[in-house]
Amino acid sequence: MRASRLLSVLLLLQSHGRLTAAQLAERLSVSPRTIYRDVESLHAAGIPLYGEAGHAGGYQLVDGWRTRLTGLTADEADRLFLAGLPGPAGELGDGDVVAALQRKLHAALPEPLRDRATQLSQRFHLDTPGWYADGDASPELARTAEAVWRQQRVEVRYRGWRGEVTRVLEPYGLVLKGGRWYVVATRPGRAEPATYRVNQILALTPLAEEFDRPTDFDLPAWWREHVVRFRARLHRDEATVRLSPAGRERLREIGADPVVSAVDASAGPPDARGWVTAVLPIESLTHAHGELLRLGADVEVLTPVALRDRLAATAAGLAALYAPDGQPTLDAPDGQPTLHAPDGQPIR
Repeated sequence: MRASRLLSVLLLLQSHGRLTAAQLAERLSVSPRTIYRDVESLHAAGIPLYGEAGHAGGYQLVDGWRTRLTGLTADEADRLFLAGLPGPAGELGDGDVVAALQRKLHAALPEPLRDRATQLSQRFHLDTPGWYADGDASPELARTAEAVWRQQRVEVRYRGWRGEVTRVLEPYGLVLKGGRWYVVATRPGRAEPATYRVNQILALTPLAEEFDRPTDFDLPAWWREHVVRFRARLHRDEATVRLSPAGRERLREIGADPVVSAVDASAGPPDARGWVTAVLPIESLTHAHGELLRLGADVEVLTPVALRDRLAATAAGLAALYAPDGQPTLDAPDGQPTLHAPDGQPIR
């Protein structure tokens, strides 16, 4: 551990030129006193390192001296592909390893390329979760990743859409999609892998059993095919709608790509008000009801009738809820919304 920290001190100074003990301590999560001892050890090892006191002081290496001790450890080499993803690497429990790897890569670059790498890190940033969520809180993510790496069977208690179940899984790989982690795994005796949301794993127990991961299993290729199959299953039905110009534009912002493409392909000529009739794929009545409500009065469902009735009932309920005193009110004793006039007579 100390040898790794000494090398980190050396690489930081090589990369940044001059750093104070406080700056080194902050970057390496140790105390300044520890840095003083490390500097003494580097002096004793013959490293041409000197310090200057004062406001602009700090430690630095003699000009022109560079270390070649930038070899990667096994853990760092294994996680090289995560170097551009410090957030996800941290979620996997590899944040410290990736930080050390980045320091080594930075120090190994010639000065012009090192400056360019620094500029790139300040100009491009990857933030994987969506705007309205911070991604998954997955307490079992690190142990799931360890099981993937070790090809180790695990027993999980999982919260699926049908309730809690207990499964023995053989985890093939982890995928980060839209800020959410998924584990691709099989169950013993079954050939086809399935996906499981990692944050729905309520408990995980590693088993003292390893499994043979198929040598021809290609995780990126399998995931691409899985996404295609998922989207094909997702939109099994369709709805015919009328869209205002504003509604069509809003749909481009909030709608899935297959929905937007279907509207563009099926939209007829606009009427005098600019409204168009189009056919769009829907997942279910419940899902479509929630999605189309986001378009407000800029969409009218023509078919299916059941979806049109649901939206009409919701609109009637909203109208009654927000009606000023003395205006029509809502009564639904039979489960069907009915508007009533101020005199109490139903409006049919």
